[in-house]
Amino acid sequence: MPNITPEKLQATAAILLECAGASAEEAEIVSRHSIAANLAGHDSHGIIKIPTYIARMDDGHIVPGAPFEITQETSTTTVINGNWGFGYVVSERAMEITIEKAREHGVAATTIFQQGHVGRLTDYPLMAAEAGLISWMTADSGRSPKSVAPFGGREARLGTNPLCIAVPSNLDGPFFIDFATSAAAGGKIEVAVSRGEEIPLGWILDKDGNPTTDPKQFKAGGVGLPLGGAEGYKGYGLSAMIEIFSGILTGLGFGVEPTGKHNDGVFFAAFNVEAFRPLETFKQEVTEFAHYLKDTKLADGFDEILYPGELEHRSIQRKSAEGIFVEDGTIAKLNGLAEKYGVTDKIDLS
Repeated sequence: MPNITPEKLQATAAILLECAGASAEEAEIVSRHSIAANLAGHDSHGIIKIPTYIARMDDGHIVPGAPFEITQETSTTTVINGNWGFGYVVSERAMEITIEKAREHGVAATTIFQQGHVGRLTDYPLMAAEAGLISWMTADSGRSPKSVAPFGGREARLGTNPLCIAVPSNLDGPFFIDFATSAAAGGKIEVAVSRGEEIPLGWILDKDGNPTTDPKQFKAGGVGLPLGGAEGYKGYGLSAMIEIFSGILTGLGFGVEPTGKHNDGVFFAAFNVEAFRPLETFKQEVTEFAHYLKDTKLADGFDEILYPGELEHRSIQRKSAEGIFVEDGTIAKLNGLAEKYGVTDKIDLS
């Protein structure tokens, strides 16, 4: 299967989402964020997720057209009930509000509860960075089924609980971090299953508590491990704090509720650089800092040092030109949905 252009993939995702009941605006936002993840090299949050979102729409776990409800706010804080709308749609609008408040008051913070999957976190803090703000974001899967064990455990008690921080700079690509506090995001394991690949030791345990490289064991009663390997208490500690910001502070709580309804709890914070230092001075110093890191003498086995976010920037440039690889299993699911909705003539995955 040849690589597929991002434009074809985004069009495919949007068409299928609209057929499933999303509005044109919702379909555009979800498809744009999803294919941006493919471009950045994070296929776990890309086109592979569209059939899952449609299944959740069918099950009532995602509600197209859900009202965006501010339940509480001050000049610097906002609490938002997404009412089970698309996480991409709710979170994009929420970050816009956070940016506006931070620009006016120097700092702002927002929590969101009851929304669908938000995808790759990077997209939202980058909105703030592009506006001259520093931003960080945490997310948690609410009280939907958990997948990660605490350090030293073999039962799931936590989500993959990612963290993202982005800062403005004058670099060619954005300066940011975005990572799960588990050894691997659940979607990366899903991709390995779809592609028939093994995963590294240290990512999961099977149902009997044994380390395994078989990704299928994850869904067969296995459990993910926290980030850090032998020092996994660090990833576990970060994950627990993120659960507090994105689960308890949002009001979602912790643990698992019987319905198993997926709901991403989110915490945003944004800081207006101009409230602390001149923005252009800060951006230039971040740029110089990145080059200072890249100029470090190399350790054996390495040929380059990348600043945080540079790898994704290069992936976007490459895949924008070369197209995106999509495994046969995902192509088959997308074509199956196109047949179901009678839109095969509008879908081109060649």
